[in-house]
Formats: sequence, C-alpha cells, structure tokens
Amino acid sequence: MATLLLDTSVIIDAINEKKNRRQFLRGLVEHGNVLACCAINVTEIYAGMRPKEEAQTTNFLTSLNFYPITFSVARLAGELKRDFSKKGATLSATDSLIAAVAIEYQIPLLTDNVKDFPMKNLELYPLP
Repeated sequence: MATLLLDTSVIIDAINEKKNRRQFLRGLVEHGNVLACCAINVTEIYAGMRPKEEAQTTNFLTSLNFYPITFSVARLAGELKRDFSKKGATLSATDSLIAAVAIEYQIPLLTDNVKDFPMKNLELYPLP
C-alpha cells in the first residue's frame, strides 16, 4: 500500500469520468492506497473548472491528502527546471513543482504524461 500523488491530468480525467480513471482510482483506494494532491493540482483544476462542477470538484479534491509546497519543495522545483534547461529540456514550472512534491515527500507520481517528468529520482506509478 502506498500514497500516490496524482498529476492534474489524472484528476481531470476522474472528475470528467474519462479513461475509466474514477474506477481505477477507486480500486487503488479499495486496495489500501492513499491518493494525494498538492497546491499546483488545486490551482490548475480551479483555473479550468466550470461553475456547475464546483461542488463535485471540491468534494473530490478535499478527499485527497494534501502535500504543501514548502521552501525546500520550491527550491527543488527551481533546481529541476534550471538543470533540465541546461540539458536543453524545457520543463514547465507547474510540472517541476509537482515533481518536486513527489520527490521531497518520497511518494510516487501517478501520471500518463511521463514525458513531462524525466527526472531519474522521481518514481512514476504506471497507469493502465
């Protein structure tokens, strides 16, 4: 059993009932796993949310464990973005922050956007 940080795309798919994500996440929880999010997920979700989706979205997000972006997480995200930039790879600030949360708290990231998270010290959880 593990705690899994959800990438925003996974949360969006679950909210919109796409790719059987809701059932997949429910199965993870039924097997004793804990689902989590961070401030970036919440920000990205609310930025694109339609008013009629607010109640359901808020209920879902508040059911997840929340991992804060501390100074050390923010610093690590900046270092990741800088170091990959030196290698010619452009990472978004949001993806760098999500990756830094997962690395700092030592929890796997559940994403289907593997190409956005090339960090070797980041554990990715496979999606079906």
